Amino acid sequence: MVGLPNGQFAENCWLIADPRNRDAVIVDPGEEPERFLAELDARRWTLRAIWLTHAHVDHILGVAAIKCATGAPVYLHPDDRPLYDALPDQGAWFGIRADPPPVPDHPLVGGQRLTVGGVEFMVRHTPGHSPGSVSFLGPGTIFGGDVLFNGSIGRTDLPGGDFATLMRSIQRDFLSLPDSTVVRSGHGPETTVGVERLTNPFLTGAYRLE
Repeated sequence: MVGLPNGQFAENCWLIADPRNRDAVIVDPGEEPERFLAELDARRWTLRAIWLTHAHVDHILGVAAIKCATGAPVYLHPDDRPLYDALPDQGAWFGIRADPPPVPDHPLVGGQRLTVGGVEFMVRHTPGHSPGSVSFLGPGTIFGGDVLFNGSIGRTDLPGGDFATLMRSIQRDFLSLPDSTVVRSGHGPETTVGVERLTNPFLTGAYRLE
């Protein structure tokens, strides 16, 4: 597994591989697809899928280039399809030219099981930051997109965001995990469920939902 912070949004793109057979997936390819492809090539990993935690511009700018170069299928929750299709408009808000992305190949649903080689992940539908936000729960770790950060949470002031929904997702799908679970987010450094449970002001203070 390797994290690749990239672009003007400092978005974390993740490459996950099974070292036994070198099969890999990419989670949230952002603004620097050439860099992601070079990393795959340097490690001699074969990309099998593109998994998207959600469809905000900073997480999907590289999807078209990665799919064109590798043919890997795109996985997206249907509730984020409107955001995904609006990529050119999202890009325009930030002065970024973006062509329409390729049509997603497979829907993601909560409870779905995915594999990277012989490593299994479970999809958790974790809305609130966006309607179709998902997290990928694997052995000892969760790739959570923009749901829970080190010391913070995902913003909910964008179209489709909802604070109460996000907090319920965190309570149900993150705080139910062992404290040792490593949280690998869409921005910033990794953390653990235990650290966030004890120190994250949104989980310990006035913001907390009872």
